[in-house]
Parts: sequence; structure tokens; C-alpha cells
Amino acid sequence: MQHSFWRRILAFVTVFFLAGSIWATHSPSAYAYDNPELLPDTPTPVVDLAKSLTSVQEEKLVKELEQFEAETGWKLRVLTQYDRTPGRAVIKFWGLDDKSVLLVADSRGGNILSFSVGDAVYELLSRTFWIELQTRFGNLYFVREEGEDQAILQAMETVKTCLRQGGCAVVPGLPREQWILTLITSVIGGIICGLAAQPREEGQIFAWQWALIFSPLWGILFLAFGLGPVVTRTSEWLPIIRNISGFLIGALVAYLSPIFSRSSPSAES
Repeated sequence: MQHSFWRRILAFVTVFFLAGSIWATHSPSAYAYDNPELLPDTPTPVVDLAKSLTSVQEEKLVKELEQFEAETGWKLRVLTQYDRTPGRAVIKFWGLDDKSVLLVADSRGGNILSFSVGDAVYELLSRTFWIELQTRFGNLYFVREEGEDQAILQAMETVKTCLRQGGCAVVPGLPREQWILTLITSVIGGIICGLAAQPREEGQIFAWQWALIFSPLWGILFLAFGLGPVVTRTSEWLPIIRNISGFLIGALVAYLSPIFSRSSPSAES
């Protein structure tokens, strides 16, 4: 019975992640339609059917995208939609090619942002970059706090910045929620290191052998999940210092925990 239960859990998790990856990498279903009558008669890099942007924001974004294309050759386009969509008609309208990036904002889904990216863009910005970009700016919490307009504007600004500097491995910037997660993993890594280093023989001060044996575990937590996301997304020293301090404090508390447990009964007596 237990084996059957765990097999069902494993199957559910597998299906969940598979469905999530398909949803994240596919274009919205609206692309099945073709309604060119919804597109304007004059050329413009921004088509705001859902009115997610103010007139001032749209005018400024249009100028920025036109200037960016003239300077770099990269074609960035923005489409917002809600109950109506031009669908595949935007491909011919904008002449989308290998050097094009199309951002589609549609608030009907769980994540309002999706991207259609040309093959030449993938050479500089990988698929994981676009998934992280979509997750950071298109999630419901960000949209609820900052608004749909900021989700669109900040996502496009990130794309422009990365294309100007020749590509990005990850999305620049470290949100507070992501930093807190790295701090937690750093502390957990320190606790594991401290527990492993506790002396197990009389006269032993530091069990470095056990700390070395468990180093793959606490090393991954501290270096890969604690410091890695920080140093690759920001040049600030403060979050790095905080994560290192969290690791050291966690290790020290875990290492000294037997002393605390021995002193507590004596204090009560």
C-alpha cells in the first residue's frame, strides 16, 4: 500500500511539472485566431487593445522601442489583449523574424505575460531566461502590487538591457522574496554543517571528517542556492554578507546545541 501511495505521489508531481513546462513554453491559445481588423492602420511597435498602459506610457514606450530597433537592429513588440485578439495577424503586421521579441500581455491567465522569441534571440537569452522573466514580472502578486503597466514596462526594460550588453544568463536584479529564500537555504546549510561538525569522540573539538562527508549537502544549499542566485543577479555586497552571516550563525548554533542542551537541565536543578 505504501509503495502504491508513493507511486501515485510521484506520478502526480511528474504530471504537474510536465504540464507547467508546457504551459510556460507555449504561446497563448489566442494565436489560433487571425483577426487583422483589430490592428491599427499605421505602423507602431505597441498595440494596446486591453488599455493596460496610459497614453503617456504608450507614447514613451513606442519611442523607446523604435529608437532601440534603430540602434541595435533588435525588433521588440508589445501586444496587450483581453477579450479580443488579432492572433497570428501580428506576425505579418510586424514582420516578426529571427531577431524579434513579442511580448503578449493577457490578464485572463494565471500569468499575464508570454513571449514569442526569434531564434537569433535565443543565442543571447536562453529559454530559462524567458521563463524566469515571465515568472518574475507576470505573476499575480507582482501585478497586484505594481500593476499590469509596470509588469510590461519592467519586463521590456530588462530585455533591452540584456540585449544591449550581449545577453544575460539570468534575469538581472534580486527581488526581496528571492533573496529571503536564498537566506533561508544559507541558514539551513549552516545548520547541517554545524550538526555534522559536532565532536563525536572524547577530546575531539571539530569533526572535520563528518563535515567533509556532508559537504555536498550543505555546500549545495549554501553555495548553489544561497550565494549563487545572489552573485549572478546583483553586484551589491549587502545580501552576500547577510547570507554568509546566516550560514555562520546557523553553523555556530547547531555546533553549540549540545552545550545548550546539557546546561539546561543543570540550570533547572
